[in-house]
Amino acid sequence: MKVLLAVMGVLCFLGTGNAFAENLQKHTFEVGPTVSHIKYEEPGLMKTDGMMYGIRAAYTYRDNLMLKVEGRYSAGEVDYTGHLVNLVTGVKTPHTAGNIPQYMLEFRGVGGYIFPISKTSFVTPYIGLGYRYLNNDLSVHPGGYERESNYIYSPVGVRYDAKLSNGWSFGANAEYNIFWRGKQISHLSDIHPGFNVVENRQRDGYGLRASVEFAKKTGSVELALTPFIKYWNIGDSDRADLTFNGVIVGTAWEPKNRSTEIGLGLALKW
Repeated sequence: MKVLLAVMGVLCFLGTGNAFAENLQKHTFEVGPTVSHIKYEEPGLMKTDGMMYGIRAAYTYRDNLMLKVEGRYSAGEVDYTGHLVNLVTGVKTPHTAGNIPQYMLEFRGVGGYIFPISKTSFVTPYIGLGYRYLNNDLSVHPGGYERESNYIYSPVGVRYDAKLSNGWSFGANAEYNIFWRGKQISHLSDIHPGFNVVENRQRDGYGLRASVEFAKKTGSVELALTPFIKYWNIGDSDRADLTFNGVIVGTAWEPKNRSTEIGLGLALKW
């Protein structure tokens, strides 16, 4: 009897979900600008920080299941505070530099299941796969070099959505990023053509992100405002050979680091 009641309860719940899904917009497109402040730190060694400006686009399918793909591009300039390091002797000299060009690309795909809470609200746990690329080009200053950062990760999170009165809606999102692997490319040849381009594998780390969304729908379009925060904490990379004119002179690695991005997005949805 208890098993039968449990099965009936699940069927009733799924039936509610199907009825609820009929009231969801199945296909949603969105596009809009973003602005953020990003700070990158290698504790005790260096940091960069500055403003980034970009654009984000996404497509979401909802019908009990939720499927979403999104991409974002942002660019700006950051300031550097740290040291110049003599790659042969290891001697460090305090150094600051400004107006360093930086840009970032990110692509993600996630899928989840919609669980109704009431007639006007629901939660959606989800999981997916993402790629993040960051290019920081300190080579515009003497003694600097271009750095490329590549992350492959899985977002695992939950989103809450609620329809309010007068066309307003509210959303909140919390997410943990499983860091699968990273590759840091350091163009040390920018410092001197005798040095090699070093590639370091990154294996340890994690990411976090959270956001809230306030949206107003007028007719068939919706305008959404989304404050967000993103955080990455990455461990020491593997070591790789450092060569000068083909001769090994030492090893190089990417130190443990963390980055925090706080920003605001504006999107038009239809």
